[in-house]
Amino acid sequence: MKKIKIDLSKNSYDVLIGENIYPKLFSEVNKQKLHKNILIVIDSKVYKLHKDYLHSSIPVNGYKIVIQKLSLNEKTKSLISVQKIFDKLIKNKFGRDSIIIAIGGGIIGDVAGFAAATYMRGIQFAQVPTTLLACVDSSVGGKTGINYADSKNIVGAFYQPKFVLIDTLFLQTLPVDELICGLGEIVKYYFLISEKFQNFLIRNLNNLLDIEDKTTKNVIIESVKFKGNVVSEDERELGLRQILNFGHTFAHAIEIEQKHKIKHGEAVIIGIASALFLSKTLHLLSEQKFNQFLKVVILFSKFISINNYNPQNMYKIMSADKKNRESKIQFVLIRDIGEIVLGIAAKKQDVINSIEFGLNLFIPKQH
Repeated sequence: MKKIKIDLSKNSYDVLIGENIYPKLFSEVNKQKLHKNILIVIDSKVYKLHKDYLHSSIPVNGYKIVIQKLSLNEKTKSLISVQKIFDKLIKNKFGRDSIIIAIGGGIIGDVAGFAAATYMRGIQFAQVPTTLLACVDSSVGGKTGINYADSKNIVGAFYQPKFVLIDTLFLQTLPVDELICGLGEIVKYYFLISEKFQNFLIRNLNNLLDIEDKTTKNVIIESVKFKGNVVSEDERELGLRQILNFGHTFAHAIEIEQKHKIKHGEAVIIGIASALFLSKTLHLLSEQKFNQFLKVVILFSKFISINNYNPQNMYKIMSADKKNRESKIQFVLIRDIGEIVLGIAAKKQDVINSIEFGLNLFIPKQH
């Protein structure tokens, strides 16, 4: 088992990574002397697929454990879902001496984390991410939240977990589209980290799709290390952490305009293509680098497809992005691998052209 420390002074915590390590969950609660009044908020599909494995490790004595099963998606990532968690907490008389443990993908983690941040002004929280996307991204960094009024994650809180436990066994049951979602964020790290990570990713793409354990574990470890270092420097996204939004301004607009028929990680891949094009348009990125970087994105065109879209509507959605400043859309763009440029504004037509370029790569070709 690999342990990575996310160093945030008083809010520091460990990310535990390995195969078949879920049984260590409650020993970790005990080791850290966390509360033993536990609400487990779990994705309904994960519960169905792994019920025996999950229950085999639940202690019989010494804990109060209640399970809340939820079936969530981007449309139900809402106040109503948070209310269901509150109702369960109140019905079962959970007080401040309680902890919520989220078991599931990023949406479960975001919603359960927001409930933990706000119930009785904050109770303990831990995460067991079960999707590749959640493992490499949302489970680390303390962002929690919900969607509201057609704006993604517009209501939320920074609220760090007590620990994160990543058991790669859960990834074995993921469908291909969920693996592609995780790879969307991993591709983002490809542009943020180094040439070495870039080459490793390209060589091992098939192994990642097959969830070959050693490769998957190594990619998760490198992704968590990188994101952990960024979060340690800038917990509340006031500076450096903004680099993690590469491709995301486009991606969030794509998700909303497509009414979430496109998953987050898929939208990130498309958004990266648009961000690369805008970087080239604004003369930040050379033609040579643009063509080199685009090859990585195009690898995913056989997995992602989009039919109809409205670029004007996407631009309007971008205009309401929570990262905007002084009513201007703020883009995270790129000069080279590891050389990210923050807070870039662009002309509307340049943005529209970039949207169209990125999305057109994923429109099925007519034969």
